[in-house]
Amino acid sequence: MASKENRRITDVGTLKALGHPLRMRLYRALLVADAATASQLGEQVDEAPSLVSYHLRKLAEHGLIEEAEPRSGDGRERWWQPASDGVSVRGVDFRDAPEREAAHLAFTRLYHDQRSDLYRRYLDERAAWPTEWNDAAADAEATLRLTAAQLSELRDELLAVIRKYDEKGRADEAAGDTAGRENVALHVYGFPFRV
Repeated sequence: MASKENRRITDVGTLKALGHPLRMRLYRALLVADAATASQLGEQVDEAPSLVSYHLRKLAEHGLIEEAEPRSGDGRERWWQPASDGVSVRGVDFRDAPEREAAHLAFTRLYHDQRSDLYRRYLDERAAWPTEWNDAAADAEATLRLTAAQLSELRDELLAVIRKYDEKGRADEAAGDTAGRENVALHVYGFPFRV
């Protein structure tokens, strides 16, 4: 992997490349898998490997993914991996022109729709998960009275806690502690609203 940090996206071309529904699913699947072929990803997203290959090449054109070292002896397989640990997209980078702001809004809506779909899928399938996973799953909402500065501070503290657990989980897994380990999605939203 080229970088161990999130890549901040600031250009509309890259934002639109990632903002395609299938490409976003493929990118997320690659982040989970660390490396995969078009055939492997095609099975996950229920699409033909040729179509998946096309979209992977588009992600690669924008530096979001890159070729990976082959993980099998089949030299015909082309392996892909994320070019960074993830991406960061901030509204402040797209507020300078209406068309840039519209592209950011479309991307953000798609991103949150896919997050919601992932959670709905868990809800539909939770009867198949063991009790300890259902008991550990979190679903909470809080209504706070904060300033913008306090919300920023809360965001930074939550992100630090998330990074801590991510690093611990990855280190434990690298040390061979894989029993009972699953992929876990954690979605945190913090935004102002008026009633």
